[in-house]
Amino acid sequence: MSARIVAVNALHDFIPLYPLYQLLFKDHGLSPAQISLLFVIWSATGFVLEVPSGAWADSYSRRKLLVLGALISGLGYAAWITLPSFAGFALGFVLWGASSALISGTYEAFVYDELAARGRAEHYPTLLGRARSAAFVTNLAATVVAAPLFELGGYTLAGVVSVLSCVVEAFVAWTLPESRPVENARESAEPGAKAAFANYLHMLRTGVSEVLTSRVVRRAVLLVALLGGFLAFDEYFPLLARETGAATGVIPLLIAGTVAAQAIGGALAGPAYRLPAATFAGGLAVTAVLIASGALSGSAWGFLPIAVGYGVLQLVIVVSESRLQDAITGPARATVTSVSGLFAEVSAIAVYAGFAVGSVWFTMSILVAALTIPVLLTAFVVPAALPAPRSSAAAEASES
Repeated sequence: MSARIVAVNALHDFIPLYPLYQLLFKDHGLSPAQISLLFVIWSATGFVLEVPSGAWADSYSRRKLLVLGALISGLGYAAWITLPSFAGFALGFVLWGASSALISGTYEAFVYDELAARGRAEHYPTLLGRARSAAFVTNLAATVVAAPLFELGGYTLAGVVSVLSCVVEAFVAWTLPESRPVENARESAEPGAKAAFANYLHMLRTGVSEVLTSRVVRRAVLLVALLGGFLAFDEYFPLLARETGAATGVIPLLIAGTVAAQAIGGALAGPAYRLPAATFAGGLAVTAVLIASGALSGSAWGFLPIAVGYGVLQLVIVVSESRLQDAITGPARATVTSVSGLFAEVSAIAVYAGFAVGSVWFTMSILVAALTIPVLLTAFVVPAALPAPRSSAAAEASES
């Protein structure tokens, strides 16, 4: 089972369009402000659907939702290459946002509960770290092959390969086992659709209630949301690389360094899981300095410190997500996780809006460097917001 769980996450990121789509938009006449508006549409879609999709995952088959999410993302990439206009790009982002909402909390809750059903919940940080690392490795592979695919068939060929990857992801997800008895998640006297809707509302209320009433869970949810919002950095890395004078065919190789660093950071999350919170706070501070200095260097070599900083950021994110899962005690695990995803979208929308407005006056390097200020400020929040490791998380949660 573990290999297939890792494979689903890995295939989700084997998308050769990832390092190219910002350039696709620019080459079809979109301005930085219009590109940022597309990112806002993307995040707004996730904002609207994140928590409802989490409750759906708690009251329905999570495995089937993983399949559906993979297919929807494939449709989004298909829209980009068949309708290369602002409207077509917006449609693709709406579909991508819907897919992300379906998969995000669903995947983490599915993995945690499947491990718990087998008495192996303590392996969750390591398995999640491996899954994230595998995703970054396949993302790296997709980034590396993006350049030759672009040379052979332009954006269209890169898009076709991306769609095919989504289809394979859906197939692998369909083969996953599912131990959770979703049909009997909550007894109801109502038949059929009414029972399903009643169960959905029950899970929605249960998950939101746990976030509101548990101090440990609430702080962890907000921390994970803040950290997730900082991943908006990489949406602008290709534009930052072009600003340094790098050619289109070279840009994917520069981005590859950041992806490789994230893979290493994710792989180290398991061993680092029990380190003191102060260690992760220091890591975030270092991340802010590295990314800011790299962005302001004005050279393609600046992507070296950016990559290292991004790797550290990924390590902190995986550890924070793992400790959040350990802190959750109720049955609505996907809903709680999706609340975090909801606030991450709010954070991302603020970043995209800042880039859209700031691009009128400032260069991309200055804007990226400015984004590291909230990263530095978040470092001071980590000691109070990061839950304790698994051994004592339950005790602290009961005290809330």
